[in-house]
Amino acid sequence: MSGYWPWWAGAAGLALITINYALATDRSFGVSSAWDRVLHWRRERRLERMDEEFTDERALADALAAATAEHFGTAPAAPDVPPVPYGTSQSLATNPEPTVSEDTSATSPGPAPLVTQAALLVSIFFGGLIAAVTSGRFHLRFDMGPGFRHVVTANPTTMTVLLFVGGVLVGFGTRLAGGCSSGHGLNGCGRLRPVSLVATAVFFGTAVAVSFLLWKVI
Repeated sequence: MSGYWPWWAGAAGLALITINYALATDRSFGVSSAWDRVLHWRRERRLERMDEEFTDERALADALAAATAEHFGTAPAAPDVPPVPYGTSQSLATNPEPTVSEDTSATSPGPAPLVTQAALLVSIFFGGLIAAVTSGRFHLRFDMGPGFRHVVTANPTTMTVLLFVGGVLVGFGTRLAGGCSSGHGLNGCGRLRPVSLVATAVFFGTAVAVSFLLWKVI
């Protein structure tokens, strides 16, 4: 590996990653949401344990009944159901409520398991490291390169402040848009979601405008 991949190979690789992730987890691929959950792993692990406790419908019904009895006291016994006359269908005599499984089947799945998203972030890091080492371009540096020094600033303190402010703005924008470029650009656009199409258009439109401003105007 002596050079960069051609654009079509990179596009095919991203498509395969997106499709495989959606098929394996039945969820959308996103890096910002993974970072948020991993950074708050204690809260997310507690929520996962709560979900595991109520996976069994019978256990969920018993827990709700116990909580109701504890809060309101022992409820009176339910009235006896009158016998169904001979020749009357049982399905017509009763009007059962939809079960939990019927309600949850129409809802979207929850977030991916925490360990899955942690593995995603670790894989991104090691994937980039392996690519840099095998191509012979790996070396540690503490600046943004000659382009950043020429166009923006060469002062280390100013560079740090600008990167910090830029990171805060990126994080704010990501939360405001409900996803990052990977979530909206790869998954959302691939599924033709209107909000993702608009968000991705704003992402890339802003990037083009700022790049033009930096290189042509400033």
